[in-house]
Amino acid sequence: MRQLQPDTLIKNPQGKPLVSSVVTACSAANLWRVVGRFEGFDAFIPALARITMTGSGVGSLRKKRFHDGNIVVEQLNSYDALAMHMTWTTIYNTLGVARLWAAMSVESLGENLARATWTIIAEPLDAGDKEGFEHFIQGFADSALDNVRRLLG
Repeated sequence: MRQLQPDTLIKNPQGKPLVSSVVTACSAANLWRVVGRFEGFDAFIPALARITMTGSGVGSLRKKRFHDGNIVVEQLNSYDALAMHMTWTTIYNTLGVARLWAAMSVESLGENLARATWTIIAEPLDAGDKEGFEHFIQGFADSALDNVRRLLG
């Protein structure tokens, strides 16, 4: 009998990063208070019905329930409040995403000007519609950050 060995289903996605960013007329700290809350993305993503957290800090899990019934579970990989950046990985979803890694960062552009950047690398379950999938992911991130701009503008 073969001895069992450590294994995992979590693998980093391959592909080109999809990047969305928004510049807001507020301080970087104020912008980070909105986009830097792993548990608070429902503040700028209206499609989210509810977010529940398991644990806190790096390693915690975020379960996002969408109004349309879809579910996404993500793990917080890194978080640095001082540097204003975090990364996470999708570990389960009903959206047709095979693998997804994302990062959110905020940088100061001046006293009352800041930029949030959301970087996503993702692979679809259906490799035959990669272009449509990338369009969906890009549109989702762009719309969310446009909501951030409206909230803080």
